[in-house]
Amino acid sequence: MRRAALPVDDEYAPLYSVGQVAAMLHLRQAFLRRLDEYQVVCPRRTEGGQRRYSRSEISRVQYVVELVGEGMTLTAIRRVLDLEQRVRDLERRRDDDARRIRDLESRLRGRRAPVPPM
Repeated sequence: MRRAALPVDDEYAPLYSVGQVAAMLHLRQAFLRRLDEYQVVCPRRTEGGQRRYSRSEISRVQYVVELVGEGMTLTAIRRVLDLEQRVRDLERRRDDDARRIRDLESRLRGRRAPVPPM
């Protein structure tokens, strides 16, 4: 019997508060709020307006901390993250196009009349 998926199993479920994330990553809460202010990491909000982070966003915060450690500004980091997302989108589009081309080529080969032997 298969068990039901729990919110904790979903890497995008907004489960963690600012305080929890700050404690996990040994960061100041103000730094996490700043990441949100600069739209580097955009946690979801509860109805009461409190930030909630997913495991995916926590991983992104860790990556941002590495980039800050290399001397990058938050504005530069946001640009890097945007460009990385654009590359992923373009790669996905390229892969989808390649699949469509292979599918069309396969269909065309199936429709061709056989070449008579000489």
